[in-house]
Amino acid sequence: MLKTLLITSMLAAAGAAAAEPATFAIDPSHSVVTFETLHLGTSTHRGRFQVKEGSIVLDRAAKTGKADVVVDIASVSIASSALENFLKGERAFNAAQNPTARFVGEAFTFDGAKVASVAGTLTILGKSQPVTLKSTRFNCYENGQLKREVCGGDFETTIQRSQFGLGFAPGAAPDDVRLLIQVEGISK
Repeated sequence: MLKTLLITSMLAAAGAAAAEPATFAIDPSHSVVTFETLHLGTSTHRGRFQVKEGSIVLDRAAKTGKADVVVDIASVSIASSALENFLKGERAFNAAQNPTARFVGEAFTFDGAKVASVAGTLTILGKSQPVTLKSTRFNCYENGQLKREVCGGDFETTIQRSQFGLGFAPGAAPDDVRLLIQVEGISK
């Protein structure tokens, strides 16, 4: 009996170590990018973009991953409709000519079984810059309704908008923009 239990445990451990990478499709209904920037030194402007599509591949045994996330620029939402229209326009994101932004992450770090950060390349207005998204929360669970695994979390970074050609409104808003990313993916 003990020998059988020991063999079963060893086989289970070997199977877990040889686990295949898991691919997750981004769930747009649970994935947004929120941005924050100071407005004239008095208050914080907050807005959001909807994540359009993407995928994440996690190999938890090897502690590696890959992310490819596309953000819909025309989905920008902010409290002021005038500012929202400005952000969509030619002097800012120029959503007609640049309808998406994209993050491709290829360097995942883990803290135990959880993703701790993802380093990669963010492209806005056709300009690409390296960024690292720090995880503030990450978890995976079995979704009872979907009968599939869901993984996701909250990530954050700060970018300099001028590095992407977003140099509008000097003096009205600082160059630093804080990005807060909420993302969930459903296993394929």
